[in-house]
Amino acid sequence: MTGHRRLEGKVAIITGAASGIGRAAAFLFANEGARLTLADISEAALTGIVDQISKDGGQAIMKKTDVSNEEEVKALIDLTLDTYSQVDILCNNAGIAGGSPSLEEEDGEAWRKVMEVNVMGAVFATKHIASHMKERKSGSIVNTSSVAGIRAGAGTNAYSASKAAIISFTQTAACDLGGFNVRVNAVCPGLIETGMTKPVFDFAREAGKESKLGYRCEMRRYGRPEEVAAAILFLASDEASYITGQALPVDGGNTASLNLPGMKY
Repeated sequence: MTGHRRLEGKVAIITGAASGIGRAAAFLFANEGARLTLADISEAALTGIVDQISKDGGQAIMKKTDVSNEEEVKALIDLTLDTYSQVDILCNNAGIAGGSPSLEEEDGEAWRKVMEVNVMGAVFATKHIASHMKERKSGSIVNTSSVAGIRAGAGTNAYSASKAAIISFTQTAACDLGGFNVRVNAVCPGLIETGMTKPVFDFAREAGKESKLGYRCEMRRYGRPEEVAAAILFLASDEASYITGQALPVDGGNTASLNLPGMKY
């Protein structure tokens, strides 16, 4: 472990830690000195990450968790407190794409599942850690939203609505907890190569159109999970001690324009 140790002495919970952005955040946080609890529905993948962190000299435990189940989320929080006696950082990163791109074809069950995982997962975790952080008068919560929550065209109806809800929840929770020195922020990734976006990348590569991926953002490329993890680290750390209630796009400039690079006027 050779990071700058910006999270030395801190304990962090990361949901959706088995792949993509959550996985990148887990390794980065461990490298910065955090003790971790990692959660996901994929127990096998979590085991490999925990084992690697331990081999690298870090400290991490894991718990298979369906974040749409409030009792499982509470058990995750309780395990972390029983193990470490504190929680300084909560990263609500678990999410699913879900549903059909067509409004007419996206049924109620698909909507419910997306909302339960993407929104209620963050609500449940924040609810069950709030009293602990308020009592300690310290804490940082970082939610993973999306550029799809800021503007249309970056996800299905249900997914986009869920990510917009996360931005709103970030703001309301920040107002509820700010007086206790507990900060709540969100990151809004653009097109990032993760397990969730794998079908998009596979299709583009099979069609010989990989160069088109990310062409609608100002930096003319897609992003990496590590780039989003770095933003999460910043918001989680003491370096962002006066930032709360914000939704930070990590999108290569996608939301800075009308989705047409160079067309500002």
